Amino acid sequence: MADYKDIVGTTVRNNAGALTSAKTGELFYDSTNLDFIYSSPNVTSAGAWRTGGNLNNARSALASAGNSTTTALVFGGSPPPAPAAVAHTESYNGGTWTELNNLNTARAYNTGSGTSTSAISVGGDQLPAICESWNGTSWTEVADANQDINDRGNAGASNSNAVIWGGSPAGNRAFTEVWNGSGWTEVADLNTAKAGMGSAGHSSAAALKIGGNPATAAVESWNGTSWTEVGDLNNSRRYLEGGGTYTSAVAFGGNPGNSAKSETWNGTSWSNTTDLSTGRHSLGGSGASNSSVYAIGGRIDSSDSALTEEFTGAGANIGAWATGANINTAAASAANRGNGTQGTQDAALATGGGSPAIAAVEEYNGSSWTEIADLNVAKYSAVSIGTNTATLVVGGNTGSAALKTNESWNGSSWTEVGDMNTTKSTGTGTGTATAGLAVGGTPTPTNANCEIWDGSSWTEVGNLNSGRYALNGVGTSTDGLVFAGSPEPAGVALTELWNGSAWTEVGDLNAARLQMAGAGTSTLNAIAFGGLNASAYRAFTEEWNGASWSEVGDLNTARFAHGSAGSYTAALAYGGSIPGGNTQATEEWSGSSVLNNVLTD
Repeated sequence: MADYKDIVGTTVRNNAGALTSAKTGELFYDSTNLDFIYSSPNVTSAGAWRTGGNLNNARSALASAGNSTTTALVFGGSPPPAPAAVAHTESYNGGTWTELNNLNTARAYNTGSGTSTSAISVGGDQLPAICESWNGTSWTEVADANQDINDRGNAGASNSNAVIWGGSPAGNRAFTEVWNGSGWTEVADLNTAKAGMGSAGHSSAAALKIGGNPATAAVESWNGTSWTEVGDLNNSRRYLEGGGTYTSAVAFGGNPGNSAKSETWNGTSWSNTTDLSTGRHSLGGSGASNSSVYAIGGRIDSSDSALTEEFTGAGANIGAWATGANINTAAASAANRGNGTQGTQDAALATGGGSPAIAAVEEYNGSSWTEIADLNVAKYSAVSIGTNTATLVVGGNTGSAALKTNESWNGSSWTEVGDMNTTKSTGTGTGTATAGLAVGGTPTPTNANCEIWDGSSWTEVGNLNSGRYALNGVGTSTDGLVFAGSPEPAGVALTELWNGSAWTEVGDLNAARLQMAGAGTSTLNAIAFGGLNASAYRAFTEEWNGASWSEVGDLNTARFAHGSAGSYTAALAYGGSIPGGNTQATEEWSGSSVLNNVLTD
């Protein structure tokens, strides 16, 4: 059989107009506009912080180690009320923190370096010279540092390779000491004595000292022999933190105030980048480079924090959320404004919701929400699928009973049509108003149940492999994807794919959740966002590529039981539950995508 080159005389694909299916790196010829075009990722010009899992123990003035946002370690610190110190050690897998064996001596303002399996903790406000070595399982006391100092800077590759510098008390210090696995050796001092500084580096011979107390923008670079003053920060700070290497770093947080400022270092100069979501000082942090850094814990005014944020560096094709117009009526699940997607980013419906149940329906045009014709029956946690002009709202709960009734929207009014075979609340749906699928839900004995709608009636089809409620889904009635869901309180990460006749378990979400939302028109390109995990409100957004999920830019407001609409590159999140009540906030997603670039002479 002839191949493409034999037919058209070239291996470069010919297409009349833009080739929307072009992959990253693909070259094609646009025969309409007479241009050669190649595809490349639509990358961000600045990095982004996304919310990670909370520490089990809120604290500030803590130490940390690790080279990536999925293999981190924190130890020591000061919980509220200060100045108490703790010995807690926790490890991070990219989603949750796990408590491990404690330090032998509780301390705050200690310093740490290395990896999650080979680290060292030095000094602190309890025993300023004491050192402990971590082997991945437990801490062992090793040789003391030469100077009784806390609040130092640090860098290092393991529990046998580290450098520490500066610190206090009795005024700031300039001392530098190098660790070889068995003892400490004093080497060349900092040019300017400092404490309360940020650090970066994963070698005892290559490190950065960043800022410090009193607040300064000064930065010094260590080459294993001496310190050299290099390019200043754009923002003077103290009690900040850093991560990365001496040629590729991020500096973030600090004082004055609860600073959210973040800056990236390219080996020569600092550039302002996206701020932390939550400003704080006296925090922990580390990471391999300025595209893989985490910020942990810290102090916000008089309170200590359990927050974790992960930095995805400049040049990432990750997408971002922007604030849209508020919905008129705040409502969430037990206030869900619809489990499933209803329309596009600039033409969406929000149906029912509340607790107590409401019948209100609102339409979004891309800039504002307008109240339109109410549902016939007030309900929440219904399955909703379709567009802003043709939608099904099926099942749900009135507050006293689950439903199997079905309402159809034609763009101007609601009409009751064929009921489902089984009552269903807090399920999800995929498809359209004339070819839909209703999946999972409560009551519990039937939460694996699936039914398909042909435009006039419902038929039971193949059950989910893992029955659940509080899940979400995207796709069509013959090509669907569902994810997350019960049991409470943590939810699950399970994902299942529907081929029109049966369900197959596929790659799990990175973070288990329930009552999250999703968007997408194909099982090859979907996003999932928000949700609840063990009483923690999540802002995580994950993108599906047909085989696996990847974490991308977080929602600005963590929430669960919210409504959604749109596609994986242009989605909508609205309403839902936030700490303290329900929200009217709407956010619009501009997703990761591919750009077509015209080749020029």
